[in-house]
Amino acid sequence: MLSRREFLAAAAAAVPIGYWGRGRVAPQPFLWGTSSSAYQIEGAARADGKGRSVWDAFVERPNAIAGGATGAVTCDFYHQYPHDIGLMRELGCNAFRFSVAWTRVLPDGTGAVNQPGLDFYRRLVDGLLRAGIEPVLTLFHWDTPLALHQRGGWQSRQMANWFGDYAAVVARALGDRVRWWLTINEPRSFIGGGYVAGVQAPGLRLSRHDALAAAHHVLLAHGRAVQTVRAEAGRAVRMGIPNDCTPVLPVEGASAEAARSATFATPLENFTARGWWNENAWWHDPVYHATYPAQALAALGSDAPAIAAGDMRQIAQPLDFIAANVYAGRTLDGRWPAGTARTAFGWPVTPEALYWAPRWLHDRYRLPVFVTENGCSEPDGVAADGKVHDPARQTFIGDYVAALRRAIADGTPVLGYLYWSLLDNFEWQAGFTQRFGLVYVDFATGRRVVKDSGRRFAAIQ
Repeated sequence: MLSRREFLAAAAAAVPIGYWGRGRVAPQPFLWGTSSSAYQIEGAARADGKGRSVWDAFVERPNAIAGGATGAVTCDFYHQYPHDIGLMRELGCNAFRFSVAWTRVLPDGTGAVNQPGLDFYRRLVDGLLRAGIEPVLTLFHWDTPLALHQRGGWQSRQMANWFGDYAAVVARALGDRVRWWLTINEPRSFIGGGYVAGVQAPGLRLSRHDALAAAHHVLLAHGRAVQTVRAEAGRAVRMGIPNDCTPVLPVEGASAEAARSATFATPLENFTARGWWNENAWWHDPVYHATYPAQALAALGSDAPAIAAGDMRQIAQPLDFIAANVYAGRTLDGRWPAGTARTAFGWPVTPEALYWAPRWLHDRYRLPVFVTENGCSEPDGVAADGKVHDPARQTFIGDYVAALRRAIADGTPVLGYLYWSLLDNFEWQAGFTQRFGLVYVDFATGRRVVKDSGRRFAAIQ
């Protein structure tokens, strides 16, 4: 296994200088840190002029969220962020990914800027920079403004323009401080959960035709935001879109080539049923290749999204890296051997996913990879000694990072690794029942306790 110094040196050496065109000359140090999202950690749901999002409304539905939980307070990061920046330093982070709450900046999604909300993100970014921590800003992490949802939201092509206007406001305010920008977090997951299955906000179960139209509008909005941020930031920035990727793994006799091919396959049976939104290529190919998979389009027939002239060119804006959220892999036959370890969420623990996903994403799309999420939930609690002992998460982090090291050693260019998440937080429809953090949060008091896994994370770095 590579040592810490060898790991970081190999990561830097694996990124060719040519990747940093547009006036850049060399990659910066490997980004090592944690991820988060606004609704999951900020709280302060109505503070300082913030408007309502679809999640603020969805959590009010009876039985929508485990235990009746909401994100109204959650970790109270809005008020406790200075302390949490100190925890990042304690964990050895040189990067922190956060999202901007659209309704904190534009309460109705469009119109007048809410200056106190924008000022919060200025203070956060300035605090991170003073601590030597690189801000990684996500423009959208699922908290659609309720006012825009009521005007059509992602079912309307107009959403791309609204999102572009919002991105311009944020870019003008923070472009001089933030170099790393992500547009829309996991389109696959938030469309699947919120517009197909209906288990997440806004809780819709659309027809395949209508859900595919919404998905197309999300990708149009991504492209518009890339254009806008580059134009308004005032300097060269680095941009990507964090798609989740579930690679098929070469296990149980499957060859590497068969697994790679299956990772980006678009099986006809999936596109003639509700499973279309799970396919990796559907979300990646338009962004990097300016086309939807031809086989999938043929299978969808009249349900395929209406593609206007210029749409694919707008979606496929030049990006600087592949932002990849990787949690687990899958097998060709969908079955795991008996005894396969699983997280508290029931997800299989498959460290090799962090070897194969970056490798295959780079091979297919020819950009360096930035692992923007990877993590696991465990049933953590504070022990009698006042500490949080989470050996399964320690093993998870060690094994996954070791797989990523192997990918780097084998020549895959990787820019960074961000663990999900810094803090235990509001985990969408699971409420507070699933804990992913390196830092334990007592949601009744707000007290933080660095877990054993957090100390392990700091030791790796």
